[in-house]
Amino acid sequence: METWEASYVAGIIDGEGSITLTKMHRNEFRRPCISIASTDKELLIYVQSLTGGVINNKKNYKPENHKDSFTLYIKQKKDVFNTLFQISPFLRINQKRNRALCILEQYDNVTPRNGKYSPELLKQKAAFEDSFFQI
Repeated sequence: METWEASYVAGIIDGEGSITLTKMHRNEFRRPCISIASTDKELLIYVQSLTGGVINNKKNYKPENHKDSFTLYIKQKKDVFNTLFQISPFLRINQKRNRALCILEQYDNVTPRNGKYSPELLKQKAAFEDSFFQI
């Protein structure tokens, strides 16, 4: 991703996106996720070509009143970290910039590669999630 593309994606995320920790399955810990909602599918396809991810359609219950809407979800760890690393200098919304930096700086320290948590690491993971959602 070129610098100008990273700044463009940062602007899209500042305006229409979210940076959060989400559970993919009931019995697992939260993991980083970037999502962008829009009625412009072409925009999301372009951002997807730069960042990866999956575009989902949202059911439109009143097509006579509303446009179809779509959401780009970036959930794979390598895609999330690569995207956050490249766009974080350009994020202007403090909450989103601070959340991006929190994930980049702390997530790997509290998440073992093998998924096996010691009691101490469980406490650190819970504290990380609590501090993240305080941002």
